[in-house]
Amino acid sequence: MDSLVVVMAEVEKMGFTSQFEVIEKNLVSLKTDKHFSPDQVTIVHFYRFEGESNPDDSSILYAIATSDQEKGTLVDGYGTTADPKTAAFMVKVKDIKK
Repeated sequence: MDSLVVVMAEVEKMGFTSQFEVIEKNLVSLKTDKHFSPDQVTIVHFYRFEGESNPDDSSILYAIATSDQEKGTLVDGYGTTADPKTAAFMVKVKDIKK
């Protein structure tokens, strides 16, 4: 699989230009500062990357669309390196298209 940077560039070309992060119990757009609950989020696609030399370098890229049609990405660690808040939020998202 391609690197995280290459896939992020391709996803951005598909219109996923915002960046998101999980703050407390909401997904927050770093572009618009809008907050979204799990039921307002669709995971359009996700890509998992494994560290070549260290399993702790594993990550996951989510391509996300929100209820108001904002599209962007969220990057998190995978497995033991996952952010607990992000993992807890993503488990609650029911609309996954992949």
